[in-house]
Amino acid sequence: MQRTIVLLYGIVCYFIGVIGLVAIIASLAQILPFGYLWGDGDVSVQPIAWNVLLVAVWGLIHSGMARPGFKALITKVIPTAAERASYVLVSGITSIALTGYWMAVPGQVWLVEQPALAYLLWALFGFGWVFLLASTFAINHFDLFGLRQVYLNFKNQPNPPLPFVKRAMYSYIRHPIQTGVLIGVWATPSMTMTQIILSLGFTAYIFIGLHYEERDLIAEHGDSYRKYRNEAGKILPKFGK
Repeated sequence: MQRTIVLLYGIVCYFIGVIGLVAIIASLAQILPFGYLWGDGDVSVQPIAWNVLLVAVWGLIHSGMARPGFKALITKVIPTAAERASYVLVSGITSIALTGYWMAVPGQVWLVEQPALAYLLWALFGFGWVFLLASTFAINHFDLFGLRQVYLNFKNQPNPPLPFVKRAMYSYIRHPIQTGVLIGVWATPSMTMTQIILSLGFTAYIFIGLHYEERDLIAEHGDSYRKYRNEAGKILPKFGK
């Protein structure tokens, strides 16, 4: 019964995580308006300060939950198989809240009115998010989103760590998921003051988070990851030896 509950929990977490990612993409694509959860509530707070606070809290939660120390702590409370799914759940909820309570800020940073260039930027925007999704499958999408762990737990099978792999885009870029995000948050023909705070916040989060992530990867994989750092670029592709 416990394994069934953990499995169902993981599935729910997966879909909430996906909804959170879709909310971010839809808001950046101007399909879903920022602040869609505000309703008629009090919006008397200073919008720039509020948005900076939102993205800072979002980043602290995401980066903090990814650290080994937090994982060791939370697995004392919940089953180990549910740890990654819980991260995905919190990621989804905080992403929905981030875009849902994001406040509009007056002003336009840039606006591309030339149709060909605007279409090119939208194409880059779509490419960035497709590249992100493809990057998750190049390693193990279902492990990354917590489904593999809860499924193996349900089957009462061991869950060995996945081997360190360097295939597809990972042969040239160490963090292609973050590359996709950076493309997605900056490739737009219409950059408003509302969006640029989010784009800057995500960019800062990525580079700060990668500093700690690479430190953890070196601790886990040692010289093999140090060698990999010389072979592949961090965000931009590195070709050749």
